[in-house]
Amino acid sequence: MDKSGLPLCSQRLNFATPGIPRTAEGKPNLTAPAPHTGDGKPEFSGLWRPAPNPYAPYAVDVIQDPKDESIFLPAAEALFRKHLSDFRRDNPFSHCLPGGPLNMLMPGLHRIMQSPTLLALLYEFGSSYRQIFLDGRQLPKDPNPTWLGYSAGHWDGDTLVVETAGLNDRSWLDMAGHPHSEQLHVTERFRRIDIGHIQRQITFDDPQTLTMPLTFSIALNYAPDTEMLETICENERDSAHLVGNANSGFELNSTKLARYAGTYVFREGSARVAGFMDSTQKVVVIGGTLYLNSRPLVPQSETRFDSTGTTAEFIVDSNGTVTHLILSQTEGDAKYDRKPESGLGPGK
Repeated sequence: MDKSGLPLCSQRLNFATPGIPRTAEGKPNLTAPAPHTGDGKPEFSGLWRPAPNPYAPYAVDVIQDPKDESIFLPAAEALFRKHLSDFRRDNPFSHCLPGGPLNMLMPGLHRIMQSPTLLALLYEFGSSYRQIFLDGRQLPKDPNPTWLGYSAGHWDGDTLVVETAGLNDRSWLDMAGHPHSEQLHVTERFRRIDIGHIQRQITFDDPQTLTMPLTFSIALNYAPDTEMLETICENERDSAHLVGNANSGFELNSTKLARYAGTYVFREGSARVAGFMDSTQKVVVIGGTLYLNSRPLVPQSETRFDSTGTTAEFIVDSNGTVTHLILSQTEGDAKYDRKPESGLGPGK
């Protein structure tokens, strides 16, 4: 509160980050050389946001091409399908529980604080944290599984390599509901390119759920002149409503599903929905299942389907031609036009 009696709620958000290079106009110079610590190691401290900003597609679904779904072993794929069919009502985030490995993929701000023996990460989303020990200790051989696991790092030249294990199996890999076991081992590689950019590679290796390691490259962009805000899960106030089931019993054969296959481009409606779901939607049929980009769709009627946090409605004209797609989320509706070059005629 200042002397005028007005609250200064945004004071922290508008505070200029001290100690970073700036241009002649006073703007952060995000291409300046990367800083180093007193012992010559790259300095990662600062406020960061995963790219692309503000959405991180791997947090929604670690599978970005439906053909890659086969990387999951049958039991893990069956559990994923169960999560999909019950509207992800067991999603740990929906019950105010920690994200586990999903924290590494989430799009929110997070702060890195670095010392010679410890690197700490504070996450805005869920207000959680991680500790990465740099003091030479090894990962425990027989850990007591926890939500965040145990992390230890070492240097490979200018790259920080972080190994994480001992995660319990109650968390998910993504919001879509892909599971992992307590055998999950995560390897992260951090390399700071300049003031404004960190290259980061993440590998999930889990012999009980994956046929091979799953690797992502998610860059981090420096976030100057702003600050994290507190985010608190409000005591599962909505969890009592998570009792739906996407399995309506309505089935469509591959021939009927094929009429919806094609490419759809955002035209109007909620920019937030389009930003989260992408401005282009590719709809394909694989193994009797309709996919929206990489997300399986569960039919609720001839034209309406449910997916991860989204309802998809295909619009058909009087000639039986699919003309466009409407994606609906709590933020609103986004309308997508079907591209003519999809080459599908009426009733296809």
